[in-house]
Amino acid sequence: MGKAEAEAVAHVIEDIGYLGMGETVGEFERALEAYIGGGRRCACVNSGTAALHLAIQAVTQPGDEVLVPSFTFVASMQAITGAGCIPVCCEIDPATLTLDLRDAERRITPRTKAMMPVYYGSNCVMATQYQDFAREHGLRLVEDAAHAFGCYCDGKKIGSTGDVVCFSFDGIKNITSGEGGAIFTADEDTYQQVSDARLLGVQKDSEKRYAGKRSWTFDVVAQGYRYHMSNIFAAIGKVQLSRFENEFAPRRRAIAMEYTRRLKDNPHVRLIHMDYSHDITPHIFPLEILHGKRSLVEQAFKAHDIQYGIQYFPNHLLTYFKSGYALPVTEDVYSKIISIPMHPELTEDDITLICDIINQI
Repeated sequence: MGKAEAEAVAHVIEDIGYLGMGETVGEFERALEAYIGGGRRCACVNSGTAALHLAIQAVTQPGDEVLVPSFTFVASMQAITGAGCIPVCCEIDPATLTLDLRDAERRITPRTKAMMPVYYGSNCVMATQYQDFAREHGLRLVEDAAHAFGCYCDGKKIGSTGDVVCFSFDGIKNITSGEGGAIFTADEDTYQQVSDARLLGVQKDSEKRYAGKRSWTFDVVAQGYRYHMSNIFAAIGKVQLSRFENEFAPRRRAIAMEYTRRLKDNPHVRLIHMDYSHDITPHIFPLEILHGKRSLVEQAFKAHDIQYGIQYFPNHLLTYFKSGYALPVTEDVYSKIISIPMHPELTEDDITLICDIINQI
């Protein structure tokens, strides 16, 4: 972020004067709807986790089961249990590192009412298949697209099709609003539910806030939360969105392609192959270090003060979400996975250093 984002925040503070949810949030939502397309409605909230929570709450009832890959950030799981539902941990496909539909199908029961695929590492190649699977089995589909803003599947932008799609705009995502998230859907009933629920369940309060008004006499018919986005966050998000296509996306794709070029012939590295030339704008760049060498890479990165990630610890092994069954592919991937730096300010020297360290090991 830079001067343009700072000026946008200053405009909210100095000129608009209202820091909570107001007209700037409405403007950001309209800009996001125009960018994503598909005639979808957008409701902005204060985090990607809040987006997932409200989306699951809108399409399920307490006690319902939700299919979800174990290989995801714990936010996906907390969103499901926060809505009173039961996460059913599923295996991942070793090629895509996303939800394995064959395993998911085996875990369907009469209580299964929804599924939450996660586009890990921005890999959304399965999006259309997930939508088809959900329709075939009569499930509501909440796509965790926290990693996949600005990505495409089968020529269509993620968020422009499907049932309910959730994005994250926290500080390390493809665009940021400082903190924030968004829910996209064409289902008007779902949209109204999440729109009200983010404002403590106060009915139709969003429209009044966009007009600079408040609801002093109102009704509440369902559980709500204080999950709305602020004008300050929306002001940052508007600027970030305006920079995405011409600045952030091309640079992220170029970095991913350069990493791929430099690492693809290393026999100790497995890349998750994606179309970085157009379809995929990567949020992170994960790879698998084979033959027990990941610890050597970690040591070398620490010695050179290079940030890295080990994402994600399998949720079915966590005490609160323990499944009672093994997921061998997920567990094997976790033992090898590492994410190397991915952000638009990486220099060519940075990329060379990172790849040279890996290749020398």
